[in-house]
Amino acid sequence: MIVRIGRRLAGLLATLLASSFVIFAAIYAAPGDPAVFLAGGRDTLTPERLAAVREQYHLDEPLVVQYGRWLWDCLHLDLGRSFQYGDEVADLLAARFSTTLELVAYATVLFVVLGVGAGALAALNRGRWIDSAVVGATTLAASVPSFVGGIALVALFGVQLGWFPVTGSGEGLAGTLHHLTLPAVAMALGALAVVSRVTRQAVVDADGADHVAVARSSGLPEREVVRRHVLRSALGPIVTMCGLVTAGMLAGTVAIETVFGLSGIGSLLVGAINSHDFPVAQAVLLLMVTCYVVVTTLVDLAHPLLDPRLKSARSAA
Repeated sequence: MIVRIGRRLAGLLATLLASSFVIFAAIYAAPGDPAVFLAGGRDTLTPERLAAVREQYHLDEPLVVQYGRWLWDCLHLDLGRSFQYGDEVADLLAARFSTTLELVAYATVLFVVLGVGAGALAALNRGRWIDSAVVGATTLAASVPSFVGGIALVALFGVQLGWFPVTGSGEGLAGTLHHLTLPAVAMALGALAVVSRVTRQAVVDADGADHVAVARSSGLPEREVVRRHVLRSALGPIVTMCGLVTAGMLAGTVAIETVFGLSGIGSLLVGAINSHDFPVAQAVLLLMVTCYVVVTTLVDLAHPLLDPRLKSARSAA
């Protein structure tokens, strides 16, 4: 286990290093010169002023040298200063990351509870009308993009019925839940469909295993068979998929935050790209990649602990 954890951590660090270089190089390969933006625009720009700005911000150095400086500063939690706002990038991220985290947590609770529940219900009633209803509903949910679902929810529950606010993140626990309900539902719809399908298939496979048939033949109540044998065997792929979907949400809140006017890191990224605020864009992308890689690594490490079959096979080996 220690060797396996060491390998996963080494892979995590290698992935983050490669991703950081791609992010840094891609930002500076994008259209637009950061020196022009820092110098105050093209109207008052002179070659001397442009050269001075490049020297001040080390933009005249080779790309590898600039990347080394940026990476060294990131390791010391110095993400630079925003070109647009003039504030520390770390402070901007700290002020907005909580909104994104609350949104993702709310959406995760929704798709885990509803998705796993619907998938297990469909699997335990396969071939009946409940199974068909769940499969049909999840197919419809998976076919609707999150931003389209968000606009529909805003039009119905926010504008026509007036049940929920359509902008802002609220204050306090009750206010936050009230404001984030619509964006969380819009974000959870597609994830709910994926998780319910994975849950259904995992429960169906586990229900057909030999040890489940033996448990039923021994006279155990059906509730105990489902709880102790079927659901436990199906837990591994379910948790893995829930972790992957959550990691993807952490890196994909841009559309939902834009539709609902939330001040999270997704909307911060959009504003940074539009204004050529390269330090902010680099920091947000690096944070998204880091969250995704960390969550997927933790899920990968936890998988053998949740799946008894993998645990037994590893012990035998």
